[in-house]
Amino acid sequence: MADQPDIPLRILVNGLAATQVAAMDRGLMYGDGVFRTIRIADGRPRWWPDHLAKLAEDCARLGLDCPDVARLDEDLARIEPLPIRGVLRLTVTRGDGPRGYRPPSPQRCTRILACWAAGDPPYPGEGLNIRVCDLRLARQPALAGIKHLNRLENVLARAEWNDPSIAEGILLDQSGRVVSGVMSNLFTWRDGRLQTPSLRLCGVAGVARARLMRLAAEEGMIVEETDFDLATLLTADEVMLTNSLFGLRRVAGLGARIWPEPLISPRLMELLDA
Repeated sequence: MADQPDIPLRILVNGLAATQVAAMDRGLMYGDGVFRTIRIADGRPRWWPDHLAKLAEDCARLGLDCPDVARLDEDLARIEPLPIRGVLRLTVTRGDGPRGYRPPSPQRCTRILACWAAGDPPYPGEGLNIRVCDLRLARQPALAGIKHLNRLENVLARAEWNDPSIAEGILLDQSGRVVSGVMSNLFTWRDGRLQTPSLRLCGVAGVARARLMRLAAEEGMIVEETDFDLATLLTADEVMLTNSLFGLRRVAGLGARIWPEPLISPRLMELLDA
């Protein structure tokens, strides 16, 4: 969520040191690609297998030729040594191609691995203050859940505030359903149940979200993907946000609604960070 250093330490494009891609790359021209943002902790990419699995799933949804795991592992080895703490971004585009929307055949996909040094994960420990964004997400089931390169909705939503006391914005869809944060997934704790918005129509299904749902279920918790509106969100016993960079953080306030004390979030944070 917090801004990261502007200049990457190292960048590989198709396995070679580079700082640019072709002007006609479809990722640049059309947002035709997917990406993962990965926290580096103790010099290693956190949840690397999970991110590679989600990358492959998103590529399959878009009909992209996903690089195989061995090749991505080789790229990672070339970019090492990684910083003790940092951020790794893995991008796959459909590659260079002729003008026009029709996907080229055969594909010549571009893979980009970029590494930044960073400090500790943003927002340690304390509860976050958040807001509701004016922008409403469009529904598109064909893209729902995918972390594709066209993130203009998120860009516009994040441009809505400059107040440093506000850590995140909540996104609703056009019917008023709660979907996610601008840069995170959302969970609530209500009556002993862990709930997260359904992402069947829009939104990004993050790796941290999937891990938390699995680990909480293994702990015997009731975990539900469901639809709810803002009014229902405000009646939750606790609200939490997840992403791959900071893990899990609880929400302390949303407008006039205050959640003064953590309930289940410390246990969930332990599960996710184990």
